[in-house]
Amino acid sequence: MVKLKPLFVVACAVALSACQTAPTTAPQKGVAAGTKGNLDAIKTLVVIYAENRGFDHLYGSFPGANGLQNLSAAQTAQRDRDGSVMKELPPVPGEGLTVSTDPKQITSEATRGHPNRAYALDDPNGYGVTLDYKLHDLVHAFYQNQMQINGGKNDLFAAYSDVGGEVMGHFDGSKMALWEVAKKYTLADNLFQGTFGGSFLNHQYLVCACAPFDFKTRADPETYRNNISDVNDAGTALRLDPQSPKSALDGPPKFAHYGLLTPDFYAVNTIQPPYQPSGNQPAEKGDLRLADPEKRNTLSPQVAMTIGDQLSAAHIGWAWYSGAWQVALNQGETLNKVAFQYHHQPFNYYQNFAPGTDARAEHLRDGGLGGKRFIADIDAGKLPPVTFYKPQGTLNEHAGYANISAGDAHIAAVIAHLEKSPQWPNMLVVVTYDENGGWWDHVAPPKGDRWGPGTRVPTIIVSPFARRGYVDHTQYDTGSIQRLINRRFGLAPLPGIEQRDAALRKNGEKPMGDLTAALELPK
Repeated sequence: MVKLKPLFVVACAVALSACQTAPTTAPQKGVAAGTKGNLDAIKTLVVIYAENRGFDHLYGSFPGANGLQNLSAAQTAQRDRDGSVMKELPPVPGEGLTVSTDPKQITSEATRGHPNRAYALDDPNGYGVTLDYKLHDLVHAFYQNQMQINGGKNDLFAAYSDVGGEVMGHFDGSKMALWEVAKKYTLADNLFQGTFGGSFLNHQYLVCACAPFDFKTRADPETYRNNISDVNDAGTALRLDPQSPKSALDGPPKFAHYGLLTPDFYAVNTIQPPYQPSGNQPAEKGDLRLADPEKRNTLSPQVAMTIGDQLSAAHIGWAWYSGAWQVALNQGETLNKVAFQYHHQPFNYYQNFAPGTDARAEHLRDGGLGGKRFIADIDAGKLPPVTFYKPQGTLNEHAGYANISAGDAHIAAVIAHLEKSPQWPNMLVVVTYDENGGWWDHVAPPKGDRWGPGTRVPTIIVSPFARRGYVDHTQYDTGSIQRLINRRFGLAPLPGIEQRDAALRKNGEKPMGDLTAALELPK
């Protein structure tokens, strides 16, 4: 196999000092992180990572869960940007509630005057939008999420969204196939997305419990100044443009500058991977396996340690299966049909998994169109001990380019295959969502560190060892998946996991669990 020249050297050639002080961690040997006990019974741990749905948005009426059942309309009311309670929800701007290609388009005018409260999108007496419809891709970014949460009050979602009152909508999730899976096994109703904001940063938190660092902008902040967000002194909110509408009823907010990075060069909003497949094409006459490194939104190759590095160092097999990965590499006509998302592939940002490396060939796998290659490995009993699965865009439930129904049916079908797999007797499956997609949720996230946690998301624990018909109220976040892997395989926590726990303790919050409260393991 052809070996690729170390790209970190290329990315950092202009600023050696910046590279020398870059956030990096040397691989560690696996060490005990607590008593494993009967967790040894788990031989295969599968993580299915869906997209952009909050807990109340899908499971707000789930029996026994901390949902919407006991909330009054006043408890869900939203405030305007001046702190006053809005007289009504802001109308949805632009084309309206649903995208123009949907069979039932709800116009912007039809959303005007909606009462200031959470509401059912699929109520036939209201909008009547079902799980089959494509709603907007709501803003779900690092600073906006913090502004919407408003210190735990969760009352500025409509004020700082770009879709007005659409942000307060939820569905009757009982019509979903995964609802039945949750009824059969364990639903966790207190798991928060690992970081504030969107898919890019939460995928990074899933694998490294960190915020990536852009060496390129640090080395040359003048050239790449448009990458840098204009934020308040506390570093938690974007500054408003002086011409921003004073009231959300008059339009979405306008910001002085909404960038990809924090002022100290951490990547917190969607930015493209340095390796193909990437949303950025190769440089002219450049290596076809790379994204153009000079593009403003190409992230520098990352050097922090990931959970994959830890597993490899401990000689534990693992893989990241990505739906339509090979289609994306081929860049063929089928690509647009699968809505492949480049920033959903977190290991593709790391130098250790650069094109030409053995680690990439071994661990970054094509899940196939519709997940067929992943399902084939399930059926053959060939999944490695730690397996991640990312469905292709059309099957991940992300608003804007996907509906809920298709992804719900796909993930339920994958679970049905897992239940019949030769590996099932010793398997644990975690089905969760990367982040809330911008949708409102009523539960205040615990106060953690600079990066999160953010808004609550649905999570289902599926296993022969899962408690049946159970709702787990234990406090978790995305990093709880790493905590479970660490405990099962005796790995030391990555620095970000320790930082999160230390921040929670400092703020008087409970520590995050490791998902074992959802399990009943054999004696």
